[in-house]
Amino acid sequence: MNPHLDKLQPYPFEKLRQLFAQVTASPQHKAISLGMGEPKHPTPQFIQQALIDNVDGLASYPTTIGSDALRGAIAGWLERRYGIPKLNPATQVLPVNGSREALFALAQTVIDPAAKSLVVSPNPFYQIYEGAAYLAGAEPYFVNSDPARNFGCDYDSIPSSVWERVSLLFLCSPGNPTGAVLTLTDWENLFALSERYNFIIAADECYSEIYHGDKAPLGALEAAHTLGLSTIDKPYARLVVFSSLSKRSNVPGMRSGFVAGDADVLKKFLLYRTYHGGAMSPSVQAASIAAWNDETHVEQNREKYRAKFAAITPLLQEVLQVELPDAGFYLWADVSQTGLSDTEFAQRLYAEYNVTVLPGSYLARDAHGANPGRNRIRMALVAETEEGLEAAQRIVQFCKSLNK
Repeated sequence: MNPHLDKLQPYPFEKLRQLFAQVTASPQHKAISLGMGEPKHPTPQFIQQALIDNVDGLASYPTTIGSDALRGAIAGWLERRYGIPKLNPATQVLPVNGSREALFALAQTVIDPAAKSLVVSPNPFYQIYEGAAYLAGAEPYFVNSDPARNFGCDYDSIPSSVWERVSLLFLCSPGNPTGAVLTLTDWENLFALSERYNFIIAADECYSEIYHGDKAPLGALEAAHTLGLSTIDKPYARLVVFSSLSKRSNVPGMRSGFVAGDADVLKKFLLYRTYHGGAMSPSVQAASIAAWNDETHVEQNREKYRAKFAAITPLLQEVLQVELPDAGFYLWADVSQTGLSDTEFAQRLYAEYNVTVLPGSYLARDAHGANPGRNRIRMALVAETEEGLEAAQRIVQFCKSLNK
């Protein structure tokens, strides 16, 4: 067996299952889960119809590189969304079966297992980053998020002795679970570090289309273009961006996303995926083209999230330390004032009010003397507003009951 498998921790939801194993959920309340970040808004009808209309694609083997039409649609969306010069669909764009599997696979492509490399990851983080590092023969190096920096990571705190061993840096902007968005200054610093130490940046941007202010989150390719890094001899050098239709278009079961950026990295990634078996069904490709070419449903979806967060966040602020995030569909709340730890809070809320939230410590690791997820909970506001409001009202009741 691969010895690196022994380094993997249980997934957060398995830890949650174990936490709840010894308690019974309140039978007086209908179950409401804010635990998993799985979109619950309806899939747009036109995407479903595109899938149905192209179901005969199941009769054909797909190509790993995907159709010209799909790669062109993705390149066109990137141009419209970020105001960047259109990428070369043949060399700078690659369809993938959701960003999750692609994030994992990239590490297997770009890391030399004999080099004893490090993979930099934010902390808290999406657990795929850690698993990808271990199974590629590397070690993760965690950089703690800081509430005083809008939950940003202080990459300047990393010593040069660490940077010299880094092969890959994972980041998520907008962040999971914090919703924090990197600024242009943040990107400029990271690009300079990437050039100095020759590591690849993997930018996970799957939450980019759900935001609460008027201005869309800055993307990695957009930042590189603004800083003049899209017009050099090797445009977007050492930068690859991951995105997905799951959150944007409410199609998590379609498993459709893309990787875009450095053509040299994508050439090797395509070779890896040809052997790995990462081809997308022609039927899903057709439905994906329809989704990437339409923005009306994305705007409508975003407005639903905005209305939901506007209604729910003030309720929770009565009893918890929580703020409206920059973007994404999570609330990242501090439960310290309740006198309970994050795991105690989640367990008792489930037992007494049948509401599931995810302990923040399950999304982070002890690093540099702290676990930045400790005493926080993540709430995924993915269901319809009525259910979210009901969950929030129960959380308020629970918190107030602790003070009696």
